[in-house]
Amino acid sequence: MARTPLPRVLRHHLAALRMLLVFTALTGIGYPLLVTGIAQAGLADRANGSLLTAHGRAVGSRLIGQDFTLRRRNPRAPLPDPRWFQPRPSAGGYDPGNSGASNLGPTNPVLTATVRARRAAVAAFDGVPPAAVPADAVTGSGSGLDPAISPAYAYQQVRRVARARRLSATMVRRLVSRHLHGRDLGFLGQPYVNVVELDQALADAAGPGRL
Repeated sequence: MARTPLPRVLRHHLAALRMLLVFTALTGIGYPLLVTGIAQAGLADRANGSLLTAHGRAVGSRLIGQDFTLRRRNPRAPLPDPRWFQPRPSAGGYDPGNSGASNLGPTNPVLTATVRARRAAVAAFDGVPPAAVPADAVTGSGSGLDPAISPAYAYQQVRRVARARRLSATMVRRLVSRHLHGRDLGFLGQPYVNVVELDQALADAAGPGRL
């Protein structure tokens, strides 16, 4: 008895279904597993978020900045904690789910007033003249999550941190020097200090505690 061929439309649908299953297995399962395996084998730290740990617990990421504030004293308007090196301002408050800048242009009067107020506040906080405050201390990054600050801003904060923690300014300055990063590949970008790494090293050097 001759076999009745399937209708053309049904054959096309079955072929499409087979292609869907094959490419789902390849691109939805096989490829992610391959990439994950390569990342875990060769770049495990970066693949897992470049996490910083203290006492067996994750306390932050080297890739995302943090606020170091006195939140417990004033939750609605947290103040910078003098015991820690401070990051640059962030429009989103260093919320990883709210990345972005203020989008205010250089001629915007709101930005001008904000920068002026920040400069006065940072100068008073660190005990330096307003003219000595570095630009990155009063302006945010494009992402609002950048953990890097300039060496000038890091060194500016040494005396305040040392005084607040009753540590030697020489020791704190040496700690900053050990966390200086040069230009990427020797010529890209600017030298910087990762403030999250620096504050974790400060916590380790000062004694038990975490960020």
